[in-house]
Amino acid sequence: MPDINYIRAEIDRMRVQVGRQRKEILQLQRAGIGTASAEALLSRMEAKIETLCAQRDEMKKDEPCEHRSRRVLGGRKW
Repeated sequence: MPDINYIRAEIDRMRVQVGRQRKEILQLQRAGIGTASAEALLSRMEAKIETLCAQRDEMKKDEPCEHRSRRVLGGRKW
């Protein structure tokens, strides 16, 4: 099972891809080309991101409480 850092990186990577896909869909629409298959791909990508976010949330819930409570906004460790 991948660790939480891998899942976070995968979510970030997928979000970048979704942004690129949306831009490509807009370009296709401006050119008058059908976008049904591209929109289907976009919805599958978004579903994958939701699945990864659910996995991440489960892993965060399983983290020990002492590790989570030490975090401060900005990443400072006081």
